[in-house]
Amino acid sequence: MDTLWRVIERNARNFPNQTALRYPPQNLTLTWQSLHSQALGLASTIQSLEIGIERIALLSPNKPEFVLGFLAAMVLDKAIVPINIRLSVREISNILTDGVISVLLYEESMALMAQELEQLGFTIINITTESAAGEDISSPHCDGTKAAEILYTSGTTGKPKGVMLSHQAILAAAKIMAYEAEIYAADNCLILMPLTHSAPLNLFLWGAFWAGASVTLGDFTPQTLLDYAAQEKTTHFFGAPVVYQLVSMIPNLGDWDLSIMKVWVYGGASVGAEAIVHWQTVLPGKWMGVYGLTEAGPNGTALRPQEHGGKTGSIGRRGTANTEIRVVRADNTDTDPDEAGEIILRSESLMAGYLNNPAATREALHSGWLYTGDIARRDKDGYIWILDRKKDMIITGGVNVYPKEIEDILSTHPAILELAVIGIPHKDWGESILAKLVLNPGETITLTDLKNYCRDKLADYKIPHCLSIVDSLPRNASGKILKHVLRAEYNP
Repeated sequence: MDTLWRVIERNARNFPNQTALRYPPQNLTLTWQSLHSQALGLASTIQSLEIGIERIALLSPNKPEFVLGFLAAMVLDKAIVPINIRLSVREISNILTDGVISVLLYEESMALMAQELEQLGFTIINITTESAAGEDISSPHCDGTKAAEILYTSGTTGKPKGVMLSHQAILAAAKIMAYEAEIYAADNCLILMPLTHSAPLNLFLWGAFWAGASVTLGDFTPQTLLDYAAQEKTTHFFGAPVVYQLVSMIPNLGDWDLSIMKVWVYGGASVGAEAIVHWQTVLPGKWMGVYGLTEAGPNGTALRPQEHGGKTGSIGRRGTANTEIRVVRADNTDTDPDEAGEIILRSESLMAGYLNNPAATREALHSGWLYTGDIARRDKDGYIWILDRKKDMIITGGVNVYPKEIEDILSTHPAILELAVIGIPHKDWGESILAKLVLNPGETITLTDLKNYCRDKLADYKIPHCLSIVDSLPRNASGKILKHVLRAEYNP
């Protein structure tokens, strides 16, 4: 059975002098042979410490050091635990303790944080791109069904959980992405989204590596995306919706030659059709939307380039390659067209479970299916439209209301910068609908204004009953809005 490290070994044999990794900020390029050699060198350093460890944590921005740290763990047959660099020392310590992790690899820019963790009793190792070769290192036999990676969820509904993904699962997700996005050995994938997130890491880094394609790394700014895509002649890019929204606001986009881009991929958050259509007008080329969960690799569905049009805004109508997807009722029967139900999916890319959390694992996995907690409907053509998260659904007056539908409408109001819609307790209706808004500078809005704006766009029972203007919304380290924190303010 293939493993992640065997992919690198194979590429080092097949394309030793071809570029594997580019890092434009330092004008750094690593060939497959040098990437292979340096990963072995770092693995040799870790092995020399003679520490009995099962898992290794990794603290690094989107730099070559991240990739080297990841690969060194694969050489040693240890599970890697990438840590979001935006977390606090306390949050990182909690993850390391939960995962029973004693060793932390870090990149130099994270040295101060790493030193604080060292004072708490963790062993820290600095990663450099100048590691000595370690060709003679004794690499243990690796079982592809063993956990290669533990990714902690963003915790939008509570305490983060460690998602255990095997070599087999990661490679399944990588192969699926390479197939769906047509990534080939001559391609160059641009990765500016944090590698601590499952889509940039497993779909695009490992999707590219599995295909033998090169990767260009960096941190996102709208300018960086345009500059790197043009200068490095990249062929694929994945971004969250906010990325494309920011890029679309840059004037004179025609000044950058982006003609070599094969496909722009979006996903990771809900997005309305109007926004996608706008992006397509300013960034010409093929577009693909992806839907998936970290617990699935991430994997799920794709809205392919030829399906954009009347179905823009949906997540597609079938699972990605070798993936099954259903929309089911509470009794596990398939829903009828336009009937709301929960998305469940089955694929080789599914997690083994949550680390040290059998109860949550049992709740998520049933008979080989992952229950996503996402509520959706299929239209008459079979296309799936996300309604909301199951836990975010509001029940007011006995009627189910999905906040996302309201948020999609309110997000088009020119006075609103960002927002969240939640249900709050009501003695008669069960729940009342509250809109929490952050306004654009200098703007004002009243509840009456809000209701009037929604009047011809939403059924009357979906129109917010309450309005709260705030300076900001609570977010986690991944930037996702924490609705459970907002709800706790009204139902402690």
